[in-house]
Amino acid sequence: MPRTVPDPDVVVPAPARPPVADLVDVEAATVPDLRVPDGAPVPLRRTHRWGIGAYVVVEAVFLGVSLLIGFAFLGRPVSVGALTVALAVPTVLAAGTAVLITRLRGNGPRTDLGLVWSWHDVRVGVLYGVGGLVVTIPASLLYVVLVGADQASSAVGDVFEGLRAGPLAAIGVALVVVVLAPLCEEIVYRGLLWGAVERYAVPRWVPFVVTTLLFALAHFEFTRTPLLFVVALPIALARLRTGRLGASVVAHQVNNLLPGVVLALTLLGHGPV
Repeated sequence: MPRTVPDPDVVVPAPARPPVADLVDVEAATVPDLRVPDGAPVPLRRTHRWGIGAYVVVEAVFLGVSLLIGFAFLGRPVSVGALTVALAVPTVLAAGTAVLITRLRGNGPRTDLGLVWSWHDVRVGVLYGVGGLVVTIPASLLYVVLVGADQASSAVGDVFEGLRAGPLAAIGVALVVVVLAPLCEEIVYRGLLWGAVERYAVPRWVPFVVTTLLFALAHFEFTRTPLLFVVALPIALARLRTGRLGASVVAHQVNNLLPGVVLALTLLGHGPV
C-alpha cells in the first residue's frame, strides 16, 4: 500500500485544549475578583490547615486573659473606662489570635473567614438583623416573664450596674457593645469555628447549629443560654445566606444596637432604674 505524504500547504489544527476549569481544582482555586450579578463576591471553599484545635486555642486566650484581668481588678474600685477596656481586651485578643491563625495556617482572614467588605453583605446583614428583632424582642420579653426582671439582666449590664459615667465614657461603652464586640465575636464563632467545622465536609446546617450553640454557651450565662441561642439564629442565617462574615457582623451589630444605647443612657443616669 502506498504511503500518504502530508501536503505541506495544508494546516492541520492543533487538538483542542480542555477548559481551564477541567484542569484546576475549583474548590482550592482563588478567584478574588469573581463577581455575581448583584455585585457580591462569590463564596468559594478554600482549604486550610486549621480545625477545631484553633478554636480551642482562641477560647483559651479569651478565658486566660479574662481571668488575669479579673484577678488584677479583684477588690479594687474600678472606673467605667477601666471596665470598658477590661471587657474589650479579651475579645480583641481572641479575635486577633483567630486572624493570626488564618495567616499562619491558612490563606488569611479574607479567604478563610470570608472577612470582606461588600454593600451587598451590609444590606443582607441589616435585613437579617432587623428581621431577627421581630423574633428576639418577643423572646426577650418572654424570658423576663419567666425568670423575673431581677434575673433577666445580661452579664455586661451587671458589670456596670449602679455606675455612672460622662458622655465620652458612655459612648465608649456603647461602641464596644455595638461595634467592637460583634466584630470580634463573629471572627471567632461564625468565622474561625464555622470554618473549622465546615472543613470536615459536613452538611451546611452542621456549622450553623454548632456555632450557634457554642456562641450561646460561651457567654457563661447559662440561665440565658436558650435566649442567646434564639438571638444568634438570625445572625447565623446571615452567615449561611452569604457564605461570608460581613453580613453576620452587621446583623450582630444591629442586634446589639438597642442594648448598647440603653446601657449608655443608664450610665448617663437616663436609663431604666
